[in-house]
Amino acid sequence: MDVKQLLQSITPDIYQRLVRAVEVGRWPDGRTLSAEQRETCLQAIIAYDQQKPAEQRTGYVPPKPTPCADSAPSEEPISWKH
Repeated sequence: MDVKQLLQSITPDIYQRLVRAVEVGRWPDGRTLSAEQRETCLQAIIAYDQQKPAEQRTGYVPPKPTPCADSAPSEEPISWKH
């Protein structure tokens, strides 16, 4: 199974289980994650997350509007006075 097939086989439930396992350091049955398993889970979580739209990804922070973005642009050219 290649990576693409593996990612397609991850369901939202499996994704949540991987996230929870990384958070607590244990599998749902109580066994401890090894360092290698933790790294593999993190890679799978990141790869799965990248398939979602940006606003649905873990850690997404919407851009803040800038004060200038709300006002209409000035039609007058800027002139510099010495």
